[in-house]
Amino acid sequence: MLESIRSTMKNRKASVMGQQQLFRSAVLLPLVEQNGELCVLFEERAHHLNRQPGEICFPGGRIDPTDEHELAAAIRETCEELGLEREAVEPLGPLDYIVNSFQIIYPFVGWITDFAKIRPNLDEVASVFCVPLSYLRNTTPDLHYVDLRVTPPDDFPFDRIPHGRNYKWRSGKIPEYFYFYGDRVIWGLTARILHHFLLVTQEERRVDGAPFVHIRESNPNCPKTALCTRKQGSKQFFGGEPS
Repeated sequence: MLESIRSTMKNRKASVMGQQQLFRSAVLLPLVEQNGELCVLFEERAHHLNRQPGEICFPGGRIDPTDEHELAAAIRETCEELGLEREAVEPLGPLDYIVNSFQIIYPFVGWITDFAKIRPNLDEVASVFCVPLSYLRNTTPDLHYVDLRVTPPDDFPFDRIPHGRNYKWRSGKIPEYFYFYGDRVIWGLTARILHHFLLVTQEERRVDGAPFVHIRESNPNCPKTALCTRKQGSKQFFGGEPS
């Protein structure tokens, strides 16, 4: 039996535990050139959709069994939603993937070679718009938090765990970034992926060798009109006027 276990474990590759039960999707953060400027393209979801109608997103969707890999799914969905041929999308590389209790999202960055060829699929996309990358890099997003708490049902076997109904379940928080462009509000997972992309591609200002991130924090020590500098991995906030 030990030899069988040793053989099984020797060549096993680790993955996300329970991923077979998770919804797996892939998205593309599209870069385009518009009016001679490098921009990020966003979609406005069709208003007749049942899920998140009218919200701002990146192209993407479910990974199909026929997709060769996650990137293939992101490109396929982008082409379907924007009316593009496969050759019109140049993949540039992956971002970090997102895992939560019900889904895995694989984000990628891509270059759309000709903005003029975009023909949005109106069954899924109400409109598209572009935001200059220079604007996003010089924009301070609002940051708020959503609390996550465990709430077992009444029929949970509390008698089988230490302290029963008084068991101290762990809680957490999800960061929610908000970017504004005219009357457009970019938030949720789209803003989280965008924020990650901006951090990955723009060298961060460093103090004492540690990266600092500029955010507007929903924190009493950081009013909305002030720019707070947070040292990554700490809870120190320093108020100041935006630079």
